Amino acid sequence: MHVAIAGGHGQIALHLERELAAAGHTSTAIIRNPDHADDVRAAGAEPVVLDLEDTTATRLAEAVGNADAVVFAAGAGPNSGAGRKATMDRDGALLLIAAAQLTGTMRYVMVSAMGADDGDPDSDDVFQIYLVAKGAADAALRESELDWTVVRPGRLTNDSATGAVELAESVDRGEIPRADVAAVLARTLEEPGTVGTTFEVVGGATPIRDAVRAIASGT
Repeated sequence: MHVAIAGGHGQIALHLERELAAAGHTSTAIIRNPDHADDVRAAGAEPVVLDLEDTTATRLAEAVGNADAVVFAAGAGPNSGAGRKATMDRDGALLLIAAAQLTGTMRYVMVSAMGADDGDPDSDDVFQIYLVAKGAADAALRESELDWTVVRPGRLTNDSATGAVELAESVDRGEIPRADVAAVLARTLEEPGTVGTTFEVVGGATPIRDAVRAIASGT
């Protein structure tokens, strides 16, 4: 399997690239800063330099190429303003939907956020604006004809991977290491039964492979 990852130098993306390489898959890391190319190569991915906030669906489709799947792992970041929540967290994801449609890459896995359907559209709070942006991106993906999965992690940490999670359509709020999110993404890409599912994930006691298989089988 070959996977194109938007936001390819993000922390989750770098973990995912290592997961994919270890499993014998290949990946393209779509990055904005050419100085990050060596980092993604070291993680096992091939870098393609492209700014998601300054490109077209056609150019992004060229970067995606003949990938079997795409992952949207890009984000404006916690210190960005309200404007970039729209141009990156929402519009970047929409652009990747359009690019996937152009290339015929049907499989699309979205890295979303817990609470993405609950953002207040009338609020000026940046976090609420972020949730609204993520919710809009998720809704557009679910309305597309792509083979989508929406993964909604809890509060992200840089703790070491545990290899175990709590994963379901809805879970109590909690934390999860970025490395474990990446492992969930990798297993999700390998499980066709996760197509058409939206699920939340936090740290827990169930081995990741078992948790993803359970959601894939509807149990």
